[in-house]
Amino acid sequence: MSDIVNQAVTVLNEKLAGADFGGTAKFVISGEGSVMMDSTGARAADEPADVTLTSDADTFQSILSGDTNPTSAFMSGKLSVDGDMGMAMQLASALA
Repeated sequence: MSDIVNQAVTVLNEKLAGADFGGTAKFVISGEGSVMMDSTGARAADEPADVTLTSDADTFQSILSGDTNPTSAFMSGKLSVDGDMGMAMQLASALA
């Protein structure tokens, strides 16, 4: 697994701690790998999910750091969402 994916797992687990996230989501980081998120937290994996979000590494890191709003990234085409849009919005709120 790449360093970016490993860092993402750490940061996402901190952000999701105590959050009420009841589905499954997958972040696909182009050229790096995938991170799965569910009620137990985040882990490096590539499994089926309710919603899949895909971006390049720079956009992903900018979203995680809070420099880029996930909705803005989606609207500008830097983040694609496949699956349950409501789940994507729930995840965005949990990560804010």
